Amino acid sequence: MKNLIEAIEQLKKEKNAVILGHYYQKGEIQEIADYVGDSLALAQWAAKTEADIIVMCGVHFMGETAKVLCPQKKVLVPDMAAGCSLADSCPADKFAQFVKEHPDHTVISYVNTTAAVKALTDVVVTSTNARQIVESFDKDTKIIFGPDRNLGGYINSVTGRNMLLWDGACHVHEQFSVEKIVEMKRQHPEALVLAHPECKSAVLKLADVVGSTAALLKYAVAHPQNTYIVATESGILHEMQKKCPQTTFLPAPPADSTCACNECSYMRLNTLEKLYDCLKNESPEITVDPEVAEKAVRPIQRMLEISARLGL
Repeated sequence: MKNLIEAIEQLKKEKNAVILGHYYQKGEIQEIADYVGDSLALAQWAAKTEADIIVMCGVHFMGETAKVLCPQKKVLVPDMAAGCSLADSCPADKFAQFVKEHPDHTVISYVNTTAAVKALTDVVVTSTNARQIVESFDKDTKIIFGPDRNLGGYINSVTGRNMLLWDGACHVHEQFSVEKIVEMKRQHPEALVLAHPECKSAVLKLADVVGSTAALLKYAVAHPQNTYIVATESGILHEMQKKCPQTTFLPAPPADSTCACNECSYMRLNTLEKLYDCLKNESPEITVDPEVAEKAVRPIQRMLEISARLGL
């Protein structure tokens, strides 16, 4: 393990590469990454890096976002099979037809989408900035929100909007069990529930804090004296425990499994061995059709501009 980490570090220096890691990656990936964050932070870092090579340790759409923002840089992913069930739930051709059927609507797409879907979009959002960006539009603006129905429904509930929602969802956040969380609360009555807004509304109703991975982490760091039941992908517990070593974090379990936590199988495809091979061979490489990229970059840049203006 030590030799592998040293080899990765050496390749990184030789090739002027930067490693970006999502909070849902395995702990050893997060430890070796130059920057660890949620989708918004990774997009912000990708947009400003001076590295020649970006290695995106996350899932495919994150690599696409980095490539769209940095077309002249080489963007690599350790495993091209690391996809996203939420992105898969929104095929570009079907979404294009949906948008065509509602020509008077502004299109807001969650970052968990392909570049082809982003190319059909007016502004991209992440779970960190979705509410604020939606609220930046006039209340009478007709909005299509895709692809996550749970996140869109949550934003509708807290903003009083009535956005038209695409019927997609994340397989990880869909699987949390209300019954098992209630049972965990019975066993740990002092525990607060932290939940990601991609969870179903019934889970969000149990939550003491609803927010993006970055927001949940920030809350835990600010209140380390609490015990937490965490309803999001369990990779975030690595950073939570690292920042709050004395705090107890309990991963919320899925409904259809006896395991103690809920993991994204796509995120877990990335390993240190694959990261080393990826840097050594400069492959697999993310490519995006230039015409698609030209259209997709505009809503991403608009998101970054609005986020900067709002101090996000």
